[in-house]
Order: sequence, then structure tokens, then C-alpha cells
Amino acid sequence: MDIVIAGPGRAGLSLAHRLQHTDHRLAGLVGRDPQATAVAAAALGCPALGWDDRLPACDLLVIAVRDDAIAGAADRLAPRAGSVRAAVHLSGLVPVTALAPLGMPCGSFHPLQTMPDPETGARLLDGAWVAVTSGDGSLADRLDSLARSLGMHPFAIGDDAKPPYHAAAAAAANFPLAALSIAERLFAASGVPFEAAGPLVRAVVANAFDLGPRAALTGPIARGDAGTVAAQIAAASACDPELGEAFRAMARATAAVAGTAGELGEVLG
Repeated sequence: MDIVIAGPGRAGLSLAHRLQHTDHRLAGLVGRDPQATAVAAAALGCPALGWDDRLPACDLLVIAVRDDAIAGAADRLAPRAGSVRAAVHLSGLVPVTALAPLGMPCGSFHPLQTMPDPETGARLLDGAWVAVTSGDGSLADRLDSLARSLGMHPFAIGDDAKPPYHAAAAAAANFPLAALSIAERLFAASGVPFEAAGPLVRAVVANAFDLGPRAALTGPIARGDAGTVAAQIAAASACDPELGEAFRAMARATAAVAGTAGELGEVLG
């Protein structure tokens, strides 16, 4: 396909760089900042376009702006997109109807992957899953093919399922980092390098996907060992009261998963 990307941020540029390893052609890059857009477009070997430029003929317009800007971007590009066959946005939350002003087959294409910078993001897209939404069967098929050509695994999701899906993605991507941040501070307080936890964390994550998160739980919270959990909370609180409260909150959430909240209720508060 010939593809135009509107929004040269981390997600848009990650996809653009990934497209360079396929038979698809990047037909243009649309951005607000002329200089930054020109630099990015030159690196990708495609035309740099402004938001007020007429879009070139293409098979797919990808709107890669933040969630609250998608509808506005569709409104702005609609008068300039007469030669575009279909459009998607990259949000895992915003409904496809946000693109209705474009007056063409529309969908969404949400990579279930972190993209910290374009080069790393492009690499991480290989093997990632991607949520595809479209009420147009032909477009849905083309988006599935696009995903596979990028080395990704497509799965269909309806707009009504997006809110819990997006919350799940946020939990999977960010809550482990919050827990690891707590662990990092406690390891530092004990004089142990954070790197020492690497093999443990990798094994736990592997177990979660092999056995399921609940079955992979081990340790005093899973056992309902109130005395040990109380000692851990006290140790975290001694390092920093806020750290103690964060540890207690994580322990409370873990006990709910483990089914030991009743046994640990007095300790967890």
C-alpha cells in the first residue's frame, strides 16, 4: 500500500520506520513543525507535508496524533483527503467514529507495544500484537495483511470493548514498572544492586504467561503469612513513609489476586 502518516510523534515515526522494511511505500509525512517534519521525512525518503497541504493519492491515511486530537485532525484533513482510499488512527481507546468527517472507510490500528523512540519502536513492532477495528470488511482484511507484513499479530476488537482493553494495556505496561520502582528503592536501601533482581523478574514474567498471573504468585502474600508481610511493610515504611504506603497498596492488590485479603486484612489496613 501507499501510506501517508499524519503525526510524526513516537508512534507515527515508529510505524514509518517499520514500513521501510516492507514492500509498502511511505507517500508522505504530515506534521505541524515544518522543520522537524522535513528532517524526519528526509530520513524516511518521503515528502514532507503540512496540515493544510492536499494529501497525495494513497491507499491508507494513518492519523498518529494523541487521543484527544484525533477528531480535530480528521476534521482538518477531510477537505484535503479526496484522493485517500481509507484511514485509521492508532488509538486503542478512541472509537472509529472519530474519523467519520473523512467520509471514507475507516478503522483503528493499535500496536500493543511500547515505543520509547522511533528506532526502538520500529524494532519492537516486530512480533507485537495489534488491535484492529473496522466495520468495513475489505479494510479489515487489508489492515490484517498490513499487520502481518510488519511482522505483527492482528486481532479484531470492537469499539465497545476498547475501554477495558485499553485499561488492560495500561496496567500491563505501567503497573509492573511502578512495582519495580518500589523494589529499586528498597534494594538501594539495603545496598543491593537493582540488577540482581533481573533473573527473578524475568522468571516471574515467564511464569505469568506460562501458568497465568494468579498461579505464578509466590511468597508471603500468596501464603497469607501475616507476620512476614507486616515486617516487610514496616521495613518499607522505615525507609520512607510514602514508600511504605506504596508497598502496602501493592500488597493489598496482590492479596486480592491471591485470595488472601481476608487473612491479611488487619496487616494491610
